[in-house]
Amino acid sequence: MCQDPLLPRLYQISRVRRETHDVYMLDLEPADGSPVPEFSPGQFNMLYVFGIGEVPISISGGPTRDGSVVHTVRAVGAVSRAICALRKGAMLGLRGPFGSHWPVQESQGDDILLVAGGIGLAPLRPALLSILAQRERFGKVILLYGARTPADVLYSRELSRWARAGVDVRVTVDRGAESWKGNVGVVTSLIPRLTFDRLNTAAMICGPEIMMRFTIGELSKLDITDERIYVSMERNMKCGIGLCGHCQYGPSFICKDGPVFAFSRVKSLFGVKEA
Repeated sequence: MCQDPLLPRLYQISRVRRETHDVYMLDLEPADGSPVPEFSPGQFNMLYVFGIGEVPISISGGPTRDGSVVHTVRAVGAVSRAICALRKGAMLGLRGPFGSHWPVQESQGDDILLVAGGIGLAPLRPALLSILAQRERFGKVILLYGARTPADVLYSRELSRWARAGVDVRVTVDRGAESWKGNVGVVTSLIPRLTFDRLNTAAMICGPEIMMRFTIGELSKLDITDERIYVSMERNMKCGIGLCGHCQYGPSFICKDGPVFAFSRVKSLFGVKEA
């Protein structure tokens, strides 16, 4: 019997990790012991806190060794703050997975450029983990990541592991600190220093829209075509299946047709503010 996509399933928090002062990683496992539904990198789930509400959160990893699915949540609204306040053993509702995915398998043989800003590294994490699991099938793999301050850098330990695994990891912050020895500046400032196969590169971008817009501008200067640039869009998603219309984006619904789009598909709408 198929699960009703509008009916949340009960999940239990099996692990909580604090990444920064306002970002937490939560491992969730089905309360009935069933397997976590399969998902593709870039998809999202709707997480429901009983008595408070529901919010779309990108899947940032899993299944883990204990069969959990991972979400990285920043406490910025009523629901996300409530999620971040939950502890191991707490229950919440989950619907999904929903949406489109990063073109990982379609990009085999290409160089891969991942560009993330802030919490935008979370939706890209499963794509990078999938690439590393089959590293020999890709060319160069480059990760450019920008955060506000050194204290806001996500997955700091993993960044080092990814670099040792063959990823060209470059991190920059908007505002440095006395102990910070890395790059300072916007993430787009790292792009002109790169070397990669411009004709055979897939670029995957996730972050604030203004950051994605300037990133696309820099990539266009390097002759990366709109068809080879992919963006993950965020809008006010409610149902997850294109039924309610809250996330309509021109002729598309971000929850159903996105959140990952080839830039060529959304170029005319990119930067248009949500009503």
